[in-house]
Amino acid sequence: MIRRTLLAVIFVASGFVAGIVLTGRMRTAEEAAAAPKAQPAPAAPAMPAGLPDLSGVAARAIPSVMNITSLQIVRQQNSPFASDPLFRYFFGDRDDMFGPRNRISQSLGSGVVVSRDGYILTNNHVVGDARATVSVVMSDKREIQAKIVGVDEFTDIALLKIDAPGLPVLPWGDSSKLKVAEWVLAIGNPFQLNQTVTLGIVSALGRTLGGNLATYEDFIQTDAAINPGNSGGALVNARGELVGINTAIFSETGGYQGIGFAVPSNLARHVMDDLLKYGEVQRGTIPGVMVTSMTTQMAAELGAPNTRGALINQMTRSSDAFAAGLRPGDIVISFNGRPVEDASAFMRMLADSKVGTAAKLEILRESRRLEVTVPITRSRSTRVVR
Repeated sequence: MIRRTLLAVIFVASGFVAGIVLTGRMRTAEEAAAAPKAQPAPAAPAMPAGLPDLSGVAARAIPSVMNITSLQIVRQQNSPFASDPLFRYFFGDRDDMFGPRNRISQSLGSGVVVSRDGYILTNNHVVGDARATVSVVMSDKREIQAKIVGVDEFTDIALLKIDAPGLPVLPWGDSSKLKVAEWVLAIGNPFQLNQTVTLGIVSALGRTLGGNLATYEDFIQTDAAINPGNSGGALVNARGELVGINTAIFSETGGYQGIGFAVPSNLARHVMDDLLKYGEVQRGTIPGVMVTSMTTQMAAELGAPNTRGALINQMTRSSDAFAAGLRPGDIVISFNGRPVEDASAFMRMLADSKVGTAAKLEILRESRRLEVTVPITRSRSTRVVR
């Protein structure tokens, strides 16, 4: 009897202990399940793919871009009635009644060092006048008087010289190899904010501006921010090479709207070389001839298959071109074997031609293809500074 009682007590005690153990394990499992799981640390945001790091390029290029200040003496009327339309109607723009008055006009811009011995390229409209007093502010804040070597209104390029050897120079790039959507930096001094760098792409090539700024129009268009004061600054590719001279903006407000223009480096280099070698830019022309671009209506009236080519709309009968067989109404479709897209392309090809040679023009006349050979003479559009 005692034995049975003892066994019963042992079984009961064992069951009680087992229940406690099982209950504890279940509670531990429930608590573990209810406990919040540790969250992994958030990963650092990845940099957008495709954006280049041009900080090294900018660091090398910035010291080569200078601040340009030009002071010009502008002659203006001293008459208190100069703005009175009734007075101007009866007396015109006479200065002798009250005498002229001179005032000093200041223009600001940028320039690019292109040689270690102190030659700097900028825009003609930054210099303003061949007799202007021009100074260059270096990246180390030194201000140096500059000499105007020459200006070319045709391309809006001016060449300056300062006496400061050992300057940091931007290497030349080949602007003919530029591609649309290629990354570029615009470096200059917009609104007198020195050594400003903006990033963009090449938006288009071979742009014209309708003759508002330069006659020779073959601009690089970019969306890199260009503002007043950037004129004459550097357009630099991703290899740190000079591919353009920033020249103009398209703006309805006077500020940045994403459309800027630069003179290609190949053209700027050619202008600089001619100014140094000849004291002027030697370019070809055909005297007595005026051209315009084709329109759909003109093409239909003249029997042309499309609007490609340059239309001869005016010419003098005493010109060499007339004697060579060229006539008003002819459409120039080829220049020395190279296709002519429009009047601007024709003018560029003509300007780049060597003086004293002859150009073989393929023309359309009354739907017939003809060839004429016209002599190239020297253009007189360049203003020379001696």
